[in-house]
Amino acid sequence: MAQTLKGSMTSGNPAKALVFFTLPMVFGNLFQQLYNIVDSVIVGKFVGEDALAAVGASTAVTMLFVMIANGTGIGCSIIISNLFGAQDIRRMKSAISTALWSILAFSVVLSLLGLAINTQIMELIGTPKNIFKDAADYMQIYFMGFVFLFLYNAFSAIFNALGDSKKPLVFLFLSSALNVGLDLLMVIRFHMGVRGVAWATLIAQAVSAVLSFIFLMRKLQKMPGTASSRFDAKLLKRMIIVAIPTVLQQSIVSVGMLLVQSVVNRFGSSFLAGYTAAIKLDSIAIVPMVAVGNAASTYVAQNIGAGRLSRIRQGYRICLVMVISIAVLITVPMQLAGDTMIHWFLDSDSSARAIQVGTDYLKIVSGFYFVMGMMNVSSGILRGAADMKWFLAGSLVNLTTRVVLSYTLATLTSGYVVMWANPVGWGICLIISVSRYFQGGWKKTRQEA
Repeated sequence: MAQTLKGSMTSGNPAKALVFFTLPMVFGNLFQQLYNIVDSVIVGKFVGEDALAAVGASTAVTMLFVMIANGTGIGCSIIISNLFGAQDIRRMKSAISTALWSILAFSVVLSLLGLAINTQIMELIGTPKNIFKDAADYMQIYFMGFVFLFLYNAFSAIFNALGDSKKPLVFLFLSSALNVGLDLLMVIRFHMGVRGVAWATLIAQAVSAVLSFIFLMRKLQKMPGTASSRFDAKLLKRMIIVAIPTVLQQSIVSVGMLLVQSVVNRFGSSFLAGYTAAIKLDSIAIVPMVAVGNAASTYVAQNIGAGRLSRIRQGYRICLVMVISIAVLITVPMQLAGDTMIHWFLDSDSSARAIQVGTDYLKIVSGFYFVMGMMNVSSGILRGAADMKWFLAGSLVNLTTRVVLSYTLATLTSGYVVMWANPVGWGICLIISVSRYFQGGWKKTRQEA
């Protein structure tokens, strides 16, 4: 039997492998969220409520493209993980090369498209007139940095596929520090406002992408097998089969946010400012549970590639315990100190309505974080097994539920339905994913290594 490669989770203690693999992913994703959090805190404190609302109006759109980038990387990494688990290093390197060239081309096309229709997007989601220009400026700069956003996410997903979740953490730590420094410099010193935080984010993402590329090339050169920059059409087809549903699922989350954002925008800038502050905190809170779900996908893909299906049930149970524990730790402080957390984002002149909306959002949604965590793990198992039809079905039902509830009950609940729609969607998606897992059909979708 061939020696197990470093980073493989196909042998040894599953709990130890998953915990040590997941922890750097959690911290890495938290640093990534720090980009947007620091933007919001600095804008809210040093520019004002309208500027925070402008960044918030852009959030649903920017998150859509972040999710597309993330989904593209994760989708490709499933095939890479599968080949890595099978120790087919030659084809794995070809898969990496094929993925990177394809993602580069895709990101350039999306960047040009985004720049062309930036204003129309802002109009489509009903951005309030008093913040329209700042929101559009933020988005324009964001679109300019698409190549760095997509490539960094691809590099990070590839490192994770190879069982190395530490490198992305180091890169993000360095770029996060740079992001904070540039935010302070451009907003406080140069008075660039919303444009300043957008440029800071772009530069920080560029640094992450360049560092990731350098270290990935070094890592691949040390692995057995001939290094290759060959483009493999057959591997591309396999990656597309997995990547498209993953991109759709990731996009569905953000499309849901985008549609809900248009509902939120109806209730004025104070409601929007409070909602924006809350979802910034929410985006940090869910990071550990999303990371566990992504780790579950890599774990399953590697073990399927190695033909060790018996380890998957163990891994599933371990991941469920992890997300439930994390959810409890996060929910308690949000329930007890939600109003204090919202004040981090809004200055003393902010309206009482903005503070109340943000606090209410945190208290309602955080009570269901355990459902969200279980949903991510269960969906991650199906994604790792390439059971994409059921994986996507759960996500579509999740989106449909959230959007229908938000649009039909928005006026009746004064906008508060958006706070309840997420937990309902999570619950239904969880039921679908768990049912499929225990039915066992995902085992028949295993890919040939």
